[in-house]
Amino acid sequence: MPALLYSQTIQERVARVGFDWKNVEGIVEKLAEEVGELSQAVGQEEREREFGDLMFTLANIARRLGVDLESALRSASRRFRRRFSYIEKACQKRGISFANLSPEQQDTLWEEAKRKT
Repeated sequence: MPALLYSQTIQERVARVGFDWKNVEGIVEKLAEEVGELSQAVGQEEREREFGDLMFTLANIARRLGVDLESALRSASRRFRRRFSYIEKACQKRGISFANLSPEQQDTLWEEAKRKT
């Protein structure tokens, strides 16, 4: 079973017996806590553990919102790919190298791609 589905399955099981957050807002607060812990993690092992906690919390939010986590991530990945492809083509048409753009110029192109794709 894929890890994302596995985490949602575990959370559904424990929620059925009453071990669940009262509302999504509580889980979102937990998410912020997990982001903080990840940013302070030292060493690969601790980073991996904290990242796993972060993903587990995201899966719980998805479960509570009725979002299919696999589908949502696949859709986000497709949007990203489509937008970055737009950026590559725009750079080629304009005769510029993406690698030579400043972060601000890259962001401007990203916003353009979001509007046009």
